[in-house]
Amino acid sequence: MTGVISSFVSPVGLPRTYLMRAADALASATATYAIPLLVLVTTGSTALTGIAFLLEWAPRLAAFTFAGALVDRWGAGRVFRASNTVRTCLVLLTGAALLVLPAAGTVTTGVVLAFSAVSGLLAEVSFVAVETLGVAAGRSLGTTAHRVQATQTGIDQGAVLVGPMLGGLLLLASPSVMLAVVAILSLVATVTASGVTQPALHGTAPSSLATGWRVLRRTPALVWLVVGLAASNLATGVLQAAAPITVLHQFHSSTALVGSVWSAAAVASLLAVWVSRRAIDRFGTWAVGAVAAALATAACLVTALAPNFVTYTAAVAVVMAGEGALTVVLRTLRSRLIPAAAFGSTLAVTILLVLVPLPLAGALVALVPSAELPHLLLACAALQGLVLGACFAGLRRHRATCEPHWQQERLYPECAQPVGTP
Repeated sequence: MTGVISSFVSPVGLPRTYLMRAADALASATATYAIPLLVLVTTGSTALTGIAFLLEWAPRLAAFTFAGALVDRWGAGRVFRASNTVRTCLVLLTGAALLVLPAAGTVTTGVVLAFSAVSGLLAEVSFVAVETLGVAAGRSLGTTAHRVQATQTGIDQGAVLVGPMLGGLLLLASPSVMLAVVAILSLVATVTASGVTQPALHGTAPSSLATGWRVLRRTPALVWLVVGLAASNLATGVLQAAAPITVLHQFHSSTALVGSVWSAAAVASLLAVWVSRRAIDRFGTWAVGAVAAALATAACLVTALAPNFVTYTAAVAVVMAGEGALTVVLRTLRSRLIPAAAFGSTLAVTILLVLVPLPLAGALVALVPSAELPHLLLACAALQGLVLGACFAGLRRHRATCEPHWQQERLYPECAQPVGTP
């Protein structure tokens, strides 16, 4: 049984995994933030810009219903190469179409919106694949596997910081230049992953989203953490969605300062990822997660009560720093707790549950009058504190199961044994 797990994970070298992740993350982040701008440039319509954002994110959530099963069934390396190859071709075709089509018009808009939808879906499929490869590469490190997760989280945060700026600058040249750079990044990811293989699971039990649900339900520590992060994401989502309104109406500042809030938050998050890597070495995963949760909750309460813009910006930065550290904790526990043979499916379920509160946060901000947004944020912060408190109290009871030498195949034999094995 142990042999089945070992042969499945065959780790990829860490430097290569990091390069794959960096190229893929930067391509995804650049496209994600530049496509709504591209729609605005080509159409001049703010309504269509909002539709582009919706069309980009709806397929992302839908992708998690099958991306994990694809990874478990066909292997993470193959799925990663396929998704980036398709994205490269799609970007090149879209760029070629924009060169021959009018600068504005129904057909041009349709091409950009279609690209937005498919690009968002491919981004999440490739993310599930490269996350699976990263976890496989980190398994051999045992108690220091959290360092791999911290590095990968830092890569993702860096891409989120650089991607929007890169996309905006490239659009100043032309939409085709921006798309060409995204295509090059996707091609680099594909080429870097060349030769990366993991055995497909043709001989094991079928993998699906239902498989991921079953594994999640049987892993109490992971359930607690996912529930806590979902509540935290609701508060963070409300904070993000309400930020432009808060900065412009409550503090009477300019739109340029909205960007400065999130730039400061991105830097704080990167620093928190770096600190959490070393803190886990010394104090352990549970303790770092509990401190990060307390800081994020307290700072979220401060954002609702902030008397001025400086206090608000500092509080938002602390919130996002706490979120960054919590992300490292989640990924570390996820890599330790999920059995290798069902990793893709269970990963997809955890991501889906953590992301679902974000659209709900947007709906809440849309329904609540702007004057009542501080009260909404206070309520979400209080809920976050209660749920995270219960989460880490629950995790404390399951600290033993968070150890890296926990025997996954012993607890989940149906994920490790071939069908028909006695």
